[in-house]
Parts: sequence; C-alpha cells; structure tokens
Amino acid sequence: MTGYIDPAYEQMPREELEKLFQSYLGEAENHMRKKDYPRALEGYELALEIEPTDKGCLVARSKCYLQLGDSQAALKDAEAALSEDKEFIKGLYQKAEALYQMGDFEMALVFYHRGHKLRTELEEFRLGIQKAQEAIDNSVGSPSKVKLENKGDLSSFYKQDESKQKGKARAGYSKPIKQDDKNKQRDRRNKSQTSDKTCKQLLGELYADKEYLEKLLKDNDLTNQDTDSGKAIYDLVTDGLNYLDTRTDFWRQQKPMYARKRDKEEAKGKGKDKQKPSDPAKYVLKQLEEIDEALADGRPQDALKLAKDTEKTVNKLSDDDLSESSKPDVLSNLQSCMGNAYLDMNKVEQALTHHKEDLKIAEKNNLEDAKSRALDNLGRVYARTGKFQEAIDCWEKKLPMTKSALESTWLYHEIGRCYLELGNFDQALDYGEKSKSAAEEAEDQVWQLNASVLIAQSYVKLNDLQAAIDAFERSLDMAKLQEDEAAVEAITKAIEDTNEKIVQGIKEGDEEAEKGDEEKPVEDKDWSNLAGDKADDDKPSDDDNKDKDSLLDKDE
Repeated sequence: MTGYIDPAYEQMPREELEKLFQSYLGEAENHMRKKDYPRALEGYELALEIEPTDKGCLVARSKCYLQLGDSQAALKDAEAALSEDKEFIKGLYQKAEALYQMGDFEMALVFYHRGHKLRTELEEFRLGIQKAQEAIDNSVGSPSKVKLENKGDLSSFYKQDESKQKGKARAGYSKPIKQDDKNKQRDRRNKSQTSDKTCKQLLGELYADKEYLEKLLKDNDLTNQDTDSGKAIYDLVTDGLNYLDTRTDFWRQQKPMYARKRDKEEAKGKGKDKQKPSDPAKYVLKQLEEIDEALADGRPQDALKLAKDTEKTVNKLSDDDLSESSKPDVLSNLQSCMGNAYLDMNKVEQALTHHKEDLKIAEKNNLEDAKSRALDNLGRVYARTGKFQEAIDCWEKKLPMTKSALESTWLYHEIGRCYLELGNFDQALDYGEKSKSAAEEAEDQVWQLNASVLIAQSYVKLNDLQAAIDAFERSLDMAKLQEDEAAVEAITKAIEDTNEKIVQGIKEGDEEAEKGDEEKPVEDKDWSNLAGDKADDDKPSDDDNKDKDSLLDKDE
C-alpha cells in the first residue's frame, strides 16, 4: 500500500486490513444503492484510509461526490484514480462526468472521446460524446449555424484589454469588507447574473426552495451568527443556496434560454409526441442500467416491470430517434433482461420464451454478441431444469463465439458438468481437460482449480480411482495456494472418500477371491476384473459427491 495510512491500521495483519477494507466498501455501496449518499461517503472515506490509492474506491467516491453536488471533489478523485494508469477506463469516464457536471463541456468531450477510442463497445462514452457536443452547441451554437467574420475595427478591444491589465498592476491595499457587505455584494452579483424569471425557468420546482432559503437568510434572529444554533442554520442555508446557484449556472450553460426557445420553435408543426423521451439514446441507457441494478439487488419484479415499460416506449420510437441497427439490439437486450427476471422468479417457461425471442431477434439482425448472450442464457435455463442435453447443444453453438480464454474455460467446464450429469463420463473428462487448458492460457487460478476438480470427479465416475486421487491432490495444492478454506475442506473430504473406496474395493475383491476358492477351481475363474466389477456396483452416491460439487457451485 502507498500513501498515508492511519497509524491505527499499521499494526494490523494484511489479511485483516483487506477484510476491513472490503467491509467498509460493501457498506458504502449498499448506501449508494439506497441513495443515502452522506453515509455512503463516510464508508468510502473509511475504506480509503486503509487503501488510499485503490482505483475502484476512488471512482466510487467520485460518483458519490457527484450525487452530493460536489463536482470539484469528484474531479479530484477521478484524477487520483488515473494517476498511475492513464488508461483506466472507469477513471476516464468519471473524469469526463465530473467535468461535464462542472460545465466544462469541451474538456469533458475530450475525455469522452479518449475513453471511446479505448473501448468503442461501451455505450456510456458514445452517449457522453453526444450530450457534451449537444451542450457545447447549445452554449455557443453549432458550427453550421455560426459564421465568424474578421471585419471591422478591433482596436478598441485591444485598448480595453491594456487598460484592464494596467488597472490590475496598480492594485494595492483595499479597505476590508464586512461580512454583511460581502453577502449583499454576492446577492447583487447573483441577481445581475441570473434574473428571477430566468432562474425560475431553470430551477423549476426548486425555485420555491430557493425563495424559502432566501427568506430564512434574511431572518436575522434565526441566522444570528453570534449563537451556535444561529451559525449552524446560517451555514446550512448558505450551503443550500450555493448549491442551487451552482445548479442554475450549470443548467444555464448546458441549455441556455435562447437554445430552449430555438428548440421550441423548431419543434412547432412537427406534431411531437409528448410521451417520447427528449433524448431516446440516453433514456434507453438509463433504463437498462436501472433494470440491471434491480436484477443485481434481487428485485426481479421491478426489473420485469421496467423492461416491459421500456420495450413499449422503444417500439414507439422511429428510426430517427434510434438508429435502424441499434433498435433491434435494444429490443433483444430487453428480452434477455425479462428472461433473467422470470428465471429469478422461478418461472422457467416464461424465461425460456423470452430468451428464445432474444435469440430470434439476434439471428434475424445478425447481432453476434446478442446471439452469444441468448445461447448462454438458454443453456443456463436448460441446465437449471435438468435438461442437460439441451444445455449442451446451446453451449456448443456458443463455443465458436467466445472472445477470450476465460470465457472458453467457463463454457468447457459447464458442458463437462452436464456430460457428468448425463453419465457420459469420457466426454466430461475431455471437457474438463479443455477447461483446464483454457484456464492455464487465461492464467486464472480459480478456474484451473474448478477444472481440476471436474477432472477428478470424472475419474471417480470412470472408476479410475488412483487417477482421481492424483487429480484431487493437485486440486488440493491449488486450493491451498489460493487460501480457499472451503475448497480445501471439500477436496480433503473427497480424497478421504475416494481412498476409502479404494480400500473397500480391495477388501471386497479379497473376499470374493476367497469365496471363489471354496466354490470353484482357480483355473475356471478370470480374476482380472473382480475389483473393477465391484467398484462399478459401488459408485459414489450423490451424498458422497455433495461437498465436491459445492466447490464448483459456489463459482457458478
């Protein structure tokens, strides 16, 4: 760890510090989901006292600052996240968002473009470019509508600049200004910058709050700074007014009044649908994010309702609102979300229907990523309902579409598990080996462990118990290196069970041999497969493999 660390943490073991860090971070993220931003900020600050340079936590706190209206602090955290890795994609996006909220649309556009160049598939950067460009056009006008000319005499401007510079150079001591005078000057300055009518239009419903806070500020008895309570109230009121002033300035820059008037004039006679979102692409992205959040939070009913409402809205949009290529992609994604929601609600048939529709849209419009996703989800549903051959068929179609070794190792592993359930142990072993090879290529130790356990289980089913022991022992070494106590315990028990079966098979083979000696002459009996025959009659039960299977289930 680098940076300042609280002395209270210096004596703590590294493992305990990591657990404490994850605990604070988890609490903060939970508060963020509940929109309790002040408490979320406290959690992030506690986590960063332990890991001051954690990029993910810095980005998360930056998001929290934006929700609290502190764009300066948000920008500072985003820049800290980028200090060691200038191409950290989440840091780039967060810096762009902070700059946008500060009203620095040109610099925000630069970082949206930078992130889009690195990760062209991310929709967030494309939408960021769009909204930043729109804000710039609204503020200064688009290049197509503005023509600059260098006609006329500009000397008067140069003279004004020179006089200003001379005035600054002569600046010296000035009489101190009282606090009350400062407040009055600030009020006059704000009023000169934004008229009441303009402010009311920009703030909307918040304008009533602004008026109320201004009345409180004028109540000298209530905001008397000579008392503790008066000073506390004064600070709260001024903080609120400053926040509203900041928002007013931002909204005025993002969408000036002349731009609003221009939009109204352009919209006349076009029969604009009142129910249509003003920015369809931004609306769709926001809805998809909320659907994903609902699914992640275990609220499938909310996710389903959001998905259905969004689907109705998207179907009403024209090709001008959403491009001809992106509309099917959005509809396909919504079908996938509805399928996942139904599966979380244990409504398997409805889940299958929507995932099949997702696949149908993807195939019709040549959407390779959507097709891969649909096949993946269909395989999960089939495997969950015990239709292992159907799951294998879906996943084997997906195999050529995998884009990384890590994705391949997971897919090989799941197919191998299905073959194991179907009793096709040779195929299970083959896919276990493929999964292990892909995991080694991806340098992923967790999936190397999972694949190794699948190989061991396949050997047990094939009655090659010694090979199973070897595979389990290799898995045990991996689990110890990863300090996965649950895996170590499960694999240790699996080794003990397999060893007992080997011993039991030997004993029962000896008993059969003695019994055969009494009944028949030795030359009339083939003894070569007695132990193997008995082992086939004594295959591991489901209870024997329960702990071994759980090792894999926890990663699924």
